Amino acid sequence: MTVRTVRGKAKRTAPPPLPGGNETSRTTALATVVQEARRAGLFDGEKTEHVSFRAPPALIEAAKRETGVTSTTELGMIALAMLARPDPVVAFFRRTKGALGPDHDLDC
Repeated sequence: MTVRTVRGKAKRTAPPPLPGGNETSRTTALATVVQEARRAGLFDGEKTEHVSFRAPPALIEAAKRETGVTSTTELGMIALAMLARPDPVVAFFRRTKGALGPDHDLDC
């Protein structure tokens, strides 16, 4: 979902269709990432940190197309939220370390 400003009023609009995938699942995944970051307090406080970098226009446009985001700032916030979330694979490995047992054979 994107927020566009029209004559000073914020208007929520649905993102454009995403190529090569299920639009609903990707939109839901992005929303989940943002919700997790909000719950973790990563969006709390003032926006005082300035991030600036140069990137190839094709990369930015591809990321916007993939996410349905139109704002470069919103794209950056989503990217940072995705990088800040814990890796579920690492959590799984920690949780299941040693759980296979001595009789488990990894050779097929």
